[in-house]
Amino acid sequence: MYENRSSRYTRDQDFAFAVMRIIFGVIWAVNTALEANAPYVNHFLASITKRVAGQPDIIRAYMHFVIRGVEFLGPPNVAMATVVVDGLLAVALLTGVGLRPWARFGVIYSLFLWSTVGGFGGPYVAGATDPGTAIVYALTFFTILSVPSEQRLTLGGHSARVVETREIEVVRILFGLLWAFDAFWKWQPAFLEHSLSYLRAAQVGQPGWIVAYIGLFIHLLGIVGPMTFGIFAAVTETVLAISLLTKRGEKWFLPIGFFYSFGVWTTAEGWGGPYSLGSTGNRGDMLGTANMYMIVYLYLMVAYLFERRRKKG
Repeated sequence: MYENRSSRYTRDQDFAFAVMRIIFGVIWAVNTALEANAPYVNHFLASITKRVAGQPDIIRAYMHFVIRGVEFLGPPNVAMATVVVDGLLAVALLTGVGLRPWARFGVIYSLFLWSTVGGFGGPYVAGATDPGTAIVYALTFFTILSVPSEQRLTLGGHSARVVETREIEVVRILFGLLWAFDAFWKWQPAFLEHSLSYLRAAQVGQPGWIVAYIGLFIHLLGIVGPMTFGIFAAVTETVLAISLLTKRGEKWFLPIGFFYSFGVWTTAEGWGGPYSLGSTGNRGDMLGTANMYMIVYLYLMVAYLFERRRKKG
């Protein structure tokens, strides 16, 4: 008996979505390990308070309210609670057990992190480049919910398969808005005139091979000039945003966006490092930001690929 082609495509797509879910879970697990130690617990409150300076009055008032709440509950207690929650999210992502309720919680939890440890991605002053990291965590969890991520490679029972909706289209639009926000800041003079400074800053505290790797790009981009590189980055991110928002040129711009994100992660973000106990968790930065962009791009590429295959029959 021959296997139905549509059934095979569905099975392969579900497998691909499950692999990406597990990759996200590994990242959460590493982040949890970096948080589960004294440096993270001892500096948890400071990681929030340092985000207050430079914020608008209404955000400062909100963050002072959060700080008072953390002080009332006890910073070590709140810090350890986040470690436990991160660990449970990692387990759900890696095993698929209870994935959907945990992913829904992950959206809310990530937005909370974004508004506290992440300071809403701000303050948005000269030199800002993106809306922060935790908001991209929230989008990644929403992406997991928009597709059947727990049908394969799971230790739990298979839930009812997700009904084909346009939720992945919502992901695409939200992702496009994030890129548009990024692009806006890339067009600002503070970035265009000092674009290479972000690469130099990424070398601090890194092992020698990463310093040398980033240094190679600094040398090459120094030849073309910071302004030329800055304009290239701004144009690229603008085009990526337009492609996502209009659903045009996906065949080309989804993979281009993935590799561009990889380039940002390995240079300006220094491969998400430097990795030391407490450092990643204290920044609210789960091994980088652009790596989360890469995961969302992978989901969108798989969805696009299998949609094309189904249409071809």
